[in-house]
Amino acid sequence: MEKYMLPCLTKKLMGIDCPGCGIQRATLLLFKGEFTAAFHMYPAIYPMALFFIFLILNSFTTIKNGEKIKLLLGVLAFLTAIINYVLKMFLIH
Repeated sequence: MEKYMLPCLTKKLMGIDCPGCGIQRATLLLFKGEFTAAFHMYPAIYPMALFFIFLILNSFTTIKNGEKIKLLLGVLAFLTAIINYVLKMFLIH
């Protein structure tokens, strides 16, 4: 699967990571069962996975307070991705 991964256009054109850099590799690590490595690659992988799993479940069944949960999980995934990006770009490097 690694040979079919798409390159990051932002990194390729501008030379910097984008907020989504690492998501493909983290997803692949999840499928391989390397959960800690997936988190280290892209910490937002778990909130995003919860968000998408909830979206799938919510499409098949009605969940009480589903809209609020969807919003909460979406915001959590977004904030985790942005905080990770800021830390990676400005504090870690």
